[in-house]
Amino acid sequence: MNVRLVIANKNYSSWSLRSWLLLREAAIPFEEIRLPLDTEEFTRRIAEYSPARRVPVLLLDDESVWDSLAIAEAVAEAWPDRQLWPSDPEARRHARSIAAEMHAGFEELRGRMPMNCRAMGRKVQMTHGLQRDIERILDIWTDCQSRYGDRGEWLFGQFSVADAMYAPVVLRFRTYGVEIPAAANHYPLRLMQSEAMQNWILAAESETEVVESDEAG
Repeated sequence: MNVRLVIANKNYSSWSLRSWLLLREAAIPFEEIRLPLDTEEFTRRIAEYSPARRVPVLLLDDESVWDSLAIAEAVAEAWPDRQLWPSDPEARRHARSIAAEMHAGFEELRGRMPMNCRAMGRKVQMTHGLQRDIERILDIWTDCQSRYGDRGEWLFGQFSVADAMYAPVVLRFRTYGVEIPAAANHYPLRLMQSEAMQNWILAAESETEVVESDEAG
């Protein structure tokens, strides 16, 4: 099967990171197609790949799959040997729940702390909504560490879709200096040890494009 992944800037595109990291950690070879945001190239070419005209887009031969959660399910289905959802039914339901919660929620965090790997040390004004989002994410990581920490250092022991979904949050916390308590820190530490994650950060820091909406603050 010919596998291609359409992504945007690595410095800014959190949704691109989710699908890219999933494929890399699952050791699925793919061709990367990068379309910089806020450019004529993006506007012109994205329609070739997705009717939604957003990234990421997974191309399986000539079939397009768009939206990060749909891509995750398609990859897990096409490569069942990679075990991208936990094998235990209860853990699998839990993983699906927190993955969907990330996909649908945390609007305050997204708006006030946009992913920006190059903006280390940037500060933003804390609001009640932002604090609530941060505390909820830390609670999720703490709960996973308590329940599944004896199985490994990813959220459910071994790498899963849930880890890919929360990866951009680790980079946001890194950029904006959010303190992570020890009870929640196994997953962020494991993520930052990932060779794929380090390669993403290096590429992000090497980019020169600027998306003004993600540079405020």
